[in-house]
Amino acid sequence: MTGPAVGQHRKVGLVSTSTLLRVRGLVAGLTACTLFVGQLVLSQASAGAVSDEPPAGDKFEQITLAFGPDQVGEALALAVLPDGRVLHTSRDGRVFLSEEGVGTTVAARIPVYRHDEEGLQGIAVPPDFAQSRWVYVMYAPRLDTPEDDPTTPGVNEGDAPSEGSAEDFEPYKSETYVSRFRLEGDVMDRASEQTVLKIPADRGLCCHVGGDLNFDGAGNLLISTGDDTNPFSSDGYTPIDERPNRNPAYDAQRTSANTNDLRGKILRIRPTADGGYTIPEGNLFGSNGKYPDVDAAKVRPEIYAMGFRNPFRFSVDPKTGWLHVGEYGPDAATESDTRGPSGLVEVNQIREAGNYGWPYCSGPNLNFDDYDFATGQSGPEFNCDAPVNESPNNTGLRELPPAEHPWIWYDGDTVHYDGKSTDEFGSGGEAPMGGPVYRFDPELASDTKFPAYFDGHFFMGDWSRGWMKEIEIGAEGQPARINPFFDSGTMAAPMDFEFGPDGSLYVVDYGSASYGGMYAGGSPDAAVYKINHVDGSRAPTARVSADRTSGTAPLTVAFSSAGSRDPEGDPLTYSWDFDGDGSTDATDADPTHTYGGNGTFTSRLTVTDGAGRTGTATERIVVGNDRPTVTIKRPANGGVYDYGDRLSFEVEVTDPQDGAVDCGRVRVETALGHNEHAHGDQSFTGCTGTVTVPAAWEPDTQSSFYVISASYTDDGGAEGTPALTGSDAAVLQPRTKQAEHFSRQSGVKVLEASDPQGGGGRAVGELEDGDHVSYEPVDLTGIDRLDLRVAAGSLGGEIEVRADAPDGPLLGSAEVPGNLGARSWTTVQAPVRDPGGSHELFLVFRNPLVPPTPVAADSMMVVNSIEFAGTGLNSPPTAQASATPTSGAAPLTVEFTGRGSDPEGDALSYHWDFGVPEEGADTATARYTYTRPGSHTAVLTVTDAQGNAERDTVEISVAEGRTRSRR
Repeated sequence: MTGPAVGQHRKVGLVSTSTLLRVRGLVAGLTACTLFVGQLVLSQASAGAVSDEPPAGDKFEQITLAFGPDQVGEALALAVLPDGRVLHTSRDGRVFLSEEGVGTTVAARIPVYRHDEEGLQGIAVPPDFAQSRWVYVMYAPRLDTPEDDPTTPGVNEGDAPSEGSAEDFEPYKSETYVSRFRLEGDVMDRASEQTVLKIPADRGLCCHVGGDLNFDGAGNLLISTGDDTNPFSSDGYTPIDERPNRNPAYDAQRTSANTNDLRGKILRIRPTADGGYTIPEGNLFGSNGKYPDVDAAKVRPEIYAMGFRNPFRFSVDPKTGWLHVGEYGPDAATESDTRGPSGLVEVNQIREAGNYGWPYCSGPNLNFDDYDFATGQSGPEFNCDAPVNESPNNTGLRELPPAEHPWIWYDGDTVHYDGKSTDEFGSGGEAPMGGPVYRFDPELASDTKFPAYFDGHFFMGDWSRGWMKEIEIGAEGQPARINPFFDSGTMAAPMDFEFGPDGSLYVVDYGSASYGGMYAGGSPDAAVYKINHVDGSRAPTARVSADRTSGTAPLTVAFSSAGSRDPEGDPLTYSWDFDGDGSTDATDADPTHTYGGNGTFTSRLTVTDGAGRTGTATERIVVGNDRPTVTIKRPANGGVYDYGDRLSFEVEVTDPQDGAVDCGRVRVETALGHNEHAHGDQSFTGCTGTVTVPAAWEPDTQSSFYVISASYTDDGGAEGTPALTGSDAAVLQPRTKQAEHFSRQSGVKVLEASDPQGGGGRAVGELEDGDHVSYEPVDLTGIDRLDLRVAAGSLGGEIEVRADAPDGPLLGSAEVPGNLGARSWTTVQAPVRDPGGSHELFLVFRNPLVPPTPVAADSMMVVNSIEFAGTGLNSPPTAQASATPTSGAAPLTVEFTGRGSDPEGDALSYHWDFGVPEEGADTATARYTYTRPGSHTAVLTVTDAQGNAERDTVEISVAEGRTRSRR
């Protein structure tokens, strides 16, 4: 069967079966061999025979190399050195060096610009590292980009304007560096920095700045860059806003589709000894490229592949030189017949230079419409076979190479590859991470290397869904079979992976606190792991925690080994070295130790199983300095926002050594949550201020949230003790939440739904008595009730709203009457009380008469969405009414004065009702003359920009006027 007509139009809704049939031939045109870097590359068939089944999961062990924010920060990328040590990066500029059985140190602190997603990104070492000692990193240098001024809490100078003139945008134009540093021992020498490549950057707005680094076997450096484009005003579809007063950072045509720009690309260069680079053969443009005869002034020869939104992770097959790239697509929940495809993501196999379509095409070359953001009208569909870039922000070629087809693509719970559509990727958010291709070396003397079965197999992960898969590559290079990989592992969000010189797989795990980790210093369970293949007993896993990790001497610390375990269930013995001198100080599982003097100590736990295999973990203890305590006082963690809300924040910082805290050093950051991860939004400095929640960055059918985080780094303590950072984060909930976007559930299933009021086509159902879902965190401040969108079954039931547990305190309930006829959708209300503070909110579905499913699969109800009714986080203003005089004889002229203030600093409007029908004034001060006696209640209403109102009253007493007697 032939492939689809390139540029083929979409149908509304999820891609239809007929569409799938038409794209099943998409890999048919891929060749079995290709010219790469001037050499003939044989097909994957040369890898030899492939075993039928993968090794069992119990043949793998997971070794912890670094664990927790102090050892990994916000865990992003790694590079394995030839001696097995691992360099790994944190967005805040730290480069860590971890060694199995030894521990983790900080190899470098690179000053970085922090706003939205910027900071330190990818890391790689070249094939000649043993001789050159160069380490390559991608980062955002500080430079002179405007930053927030803490003395102006109502204004954030670090945010680029969304609209204005070229002069307004110019201060935020900057660069991202790809630099190299020499590693001397355990330290990267900052003074040795050579900036190899500078990539344009538009700062002060989100999103997709990069980036990954990898070397191929020929010594070429490959660099992935995102489209550097704000997608949150495009209704989830392609961001191509060309309005003349709009910040160009809302138009991805200026980057991904621009042949004269390095963003939205995979770049390919060959570093030279002097810190520069040359262009290898086989790139997309240039004299020795795929298209050599184009206008050289309108192309960048560094471009190998273009047309990407966010090729965040990729790898290079060490044998073939082929790239495997995880690529992100649009955010929309549903396809639109007038805008384009919904949220499709891709895995691309790149054998030669090409264009991968964004922002004109996505998935199996489903095309977007040329939408006019000024008029709100859709124009013609883009032609994926012959895309044309007519954006006024384009500085490159007008006519572009044809869009290539993806190797794998998936949407929702369906993955499409090699003519098949299956559910092998499960469901959830879509965050593909392109991992390595394994190459088995029979000559390698290693007890932990992966077996020959995996030779030529591609490993990938999904950061949002939390899994890793290994994919067999067929004789023609096609994805032949998808297999689960190491499901028994404890990784929460695989971020980066690389095979080491020992044949083991090294993995960066971002951790489970995906939405908060980005701006709160890292997830508590973020880690770097080594995965070994073993034939015998597997090594145990050690875990260390401490009730205190900093303080002044004498410092008593209670240690815990909770979480340590042996895969075979063997009992463990414990050996503690509290001060790093190599001797055993305790053998209890949970000992206590007192540090008598100042210093920085590495406490090490070694656990040993019955077979004599060991696992180690470390915890840093700083004596002589206390970690700052950072608390976000407002907004409330789990509070409810509306899009466009102005929310006040207050951060409290205490530090015993610093004393009075300089609020100018308190960093506050916000992030736009989306499908279990977050994109940076705004950055502030100061203990107080206001943030404006942006207009909806995606439809309310998506799993959205908003994050506010704060951090403070102190001045250090006693001599020789390091500076420490404290942080806190608040996760805020949207007004409307889809029921299927739960934190936890018991007994429910996510079903297709057809509510005429929308909801993304999903609901929770197949309920039995006691089944439940939960949402966390939730703070019901300002919330009066929950409006629940439901469709009753024949029996109906009750929805209980409870705090912290399915049988926790009852906060409210709603009856759902049974429906004996055809099912119809309705809204039921559950008035709720606020228990105070942040909680896990449970919806418990009750009806003891409902029989077990599937006997009566939906005889109770299905639930589509929850709306939190009330003011939520946007606090109403204050109102104070006064009058002079408040009593007297008629006619009585009264001067009224109204005062108000708004916690978020919104502009206020005033209205006076004088207590007399149809008499009032819309000013803060007013005058009114009462002509008739009586008691009158004058009411002042103060309203903020969000429509929240507060009232105050003043009583006016008017006596009957005196009558002059006649003489």
